[in-house]
Parts: sequence; structure tokens; C-alpha cells
Amino acid sequence: MANYLTRPYWWDAAEPHLSVAASSPDNLPKHVETLIVGAGYSGLSAALTLARSGREVLVVDAEMPAYGCSSRNGGLIGPSFHKLGLSGLKSAFGQEKATAILRESMDCLKYLKNFLVEEKIDCGLHLTGRFRGVVKPEGYESVARESEDLASATGMQFEMIPRAAQHAEIGSDHYHGGVVYLDDGHLHPGLYARALVERVLVAGAQIIAPARVTGVTRNGAKLTVRIGETEVTAGQVLVATNGYSGPEMPFFHHRVIPIRSAIIATEQLPAGLMSELSPKNRGFGESSRLVLYYRPSPDGTRMIFGGRAFDLADRPDRYVPDLRRMMHRIFPQLSDTQVTHAWSGTVAYTFDHAPHLGVHDGVHYVMGYCGSGVGRASYFGRKVALQMLGDPEGRTELDDLSFESKPFYNGTPWFLPAFLRWNSMMDRFGL
Repeated sequence: MANYLTRPYWWDAAEPHLSVAASSPDNLPKHVETLIVGAGYSGLSAALTLARSGREVLVVDAEMPAYGCSSRNGGLIGPSFHKLGLSGLKSAFGQEKATAILRESMDCLKYLKNFLVEEKIDCGLHLTGRFRGVVKPEGYESVARESEDLASATGMQFEMIPRAAQHAEIGSDHYHGGVVYLDDGHLHPGLYARALVERVLVAGAQIIAPARVTGVTRNGAKLTVRIGETEVTAGQVLVATNGYSGPEMPFFHHRVIPIRSAIIATEQLPAGLMSELSPKNRGFGESSRLVLYYRPSPDGTRMIFGGRAFDLADRPDRYVPDLRRMMHRIFPQLSDTQVTHAWSGTVAYTFDHAPHLGVHDGVHYVMGYCGSGVGRASYFGRKVALQMLGDPEGRTELDDLSFESKPFYNGTPWFLPAFLRWNSMMDRFGL
């Protein structure tokens, strides 16, 4: 029997169903000016912008507010250019457009930092940078060239760390040097989500949850949203479901690839050991094929370690041993450390490696953050709200992107488990 809690560590401080007083589905109105589907970072950021502009706003969610990846992510913030897919962006859009999209990723990070300060949100923010380890000796120069190109194009700040100096960054011999992204940081995603919910409610918006949307239909200028057996008409509708976009709305379901990301939290560790593991309280990643990310907890007492799960379903019995093995490979000094929490959620990738926002058949949408949603969802949630208001400040570099699917893709990424296992094996053999 598992001796860990199968729930996010973040919920110890900010559990979704305890953090807000969401209204009952029995209180659904017959008509609302603006209805938002999804009460994660995107939907909440959009709701806050719209409500503060005077709009009547209703937010609904199939679970409780921020139940999905907004309270399940690792809490790392940064442009995360490697996750956005540099080569994929260039291939899809060309050098000029790819560079513009990457520059806006820096804008996402700046927006989030400023927003937290202006709103006086206390969510364990640490702007201490992120160390990305190089897993193969020959990869160091490649990472250096990539970082130089990104810095030239976007203004990103970085520092290359040779292997001989990496113990000042990380208590591990696993890497062959690395790069520090100096603009990055980490926060408590649960506390950030709770602060967003509180501000949305104070601004006058209504949140009703759990209330699962089963479809949206358009009849001329009229939009009808089905929520269970109830129908609500709305002047405008925003779909902000990201990795939880279901078959109820097939256009979106067929255009995002939900990838399960799993995380474990260690027991509390001695202060000396934590200082050894992360001397500068940085977040971490690496240049492996399989996405891994880890960081100290906001209070600096434990390590939070995450990566891609190899199953489509939530299977802690499988991903906990996998994550423990990868954690021990990086930090052998944690080989006897207990895991106290284990959880997972689904992030949304897209076929062209870019987030998307726009309008389809009269319905606004924003989604597809490619595994780096804390800053992007906050920024693009606000941007799509400005577009719904007709404000030119809502313009983004994503506005003219076509949101494409692939032939025969039905919204279920059946191919992912084998693909991820293959990448994991290649990483283990250093290929």
C-alpha cells in the first residue's frame, strides 16, 4: 500500500474546494453577458479583466476552481523556450514569426512578475533563476549556442556553467555543466490560483462549480451553453479548458494533445541537505529527451520533482517509481528519502508548438501552453479578454495563427505512452 498522499502538495495550503465559496449549479442564470468555460489560470485571468471592465461574467468549471493543472503544476515560471519547440516554431512559421512568438514569451514572464507585485499576491515567489543541466558532454556547446541565439533575439539573460563549477548551482554530478536562465523563478501554484479566484469574486464575477459544460451551439449571434440539463444563453463565450478540453467541444478536443505530467514531493529534508541540493534556491530542468523539472518547495524544506508520466490515466503506482528512479539518478543522496505526496495533471501541447487564441464559430478560445502555462495562461487569458472587449491592447503575435489538427487525430493521444517510454530508454542509455 502506498505510504504517500495521492493529491498535490500545494493543496495542503490551498485546496480548491476549501479555498473559495463557489456558487451551486442550482444558481445558474438563464442569460449572462459573458460565460467562461474553465476556472484555471486562463479563465480566471480573463474573468478578472472582463469583470473589472464592468462586464457581467460567469465562470463555470467541471470540477472546483483551479482543480486541474493550475493547482497541479510544478510552479516554475519562465519563458521555457526549449519547451515551446524552437525548431518546430521555425519550421511552422519561419524565422521572423518564430522570433516574435518567442519575444512574447518574455512578455508573459514580465507580465506575471508585475501582476504579482501590483496585486500584492503572496504566493511564495522566488526569482532565483533556473539551472538547466546538460546530460551529454557534447551537448554543452550546443546549449551555449542556442542560449546565445535566444539572448540575441529576445533579451533573455543567461549564464553558462561549466561542469567544474556546477556544484555551486546543484548538488549533483549527473550533468556535464549547464545554463542558468537568470530571469526564471518559481512560486506556489495553489496560492497563486486561490489569489486569482478571490480577486475574480471581489471584482463581481460569479463562479459556479462543479458545473460541466456539455456543449456550445450558435444560432446567429446567440450562443447557448449546455451545462448538464440546463441551458444558458450568453453574449460571448470563452473556452479556456487547455489540457482538459473534452469531446463535448470537438473542435478544441481535436486540436490539443493532453500530456500527463506527474509530480512527487519528498518528506521534509534537513536544511544542510537542501542547501547542498539547491545552493541558490534555483529551479531545475535538463536537456534530456524526456521532460524533467524540479525545484525546492516555497519554504525550502523539501524537493518537488516532476516529469512526464508514461500512462494516459492517473497511475501513481507507475509514475512514482519512475520519478523516484530519475530523482535518485540526479540526487543519489535522496535514495532513502520518503515521498509524501504524488499527483498528476494534463498539460496541453499543440501540433505547431505554439499556444493559440482566437475565435471559432463565434466562440473565443485560449489554450495550448506546451507545458509552461503559469505565465502564458495568465498573460494570454488577459489578452483574449481584451480582444473580447474590442481593446487593441489585446493584440498578440498568435492572432493570425491557424489552429490546426492532424488527420485521424480524435483527441486521445494513444501514441504517447510508447513514444515517452522510447525517449526514456534513450535517455537512460545516453543516446
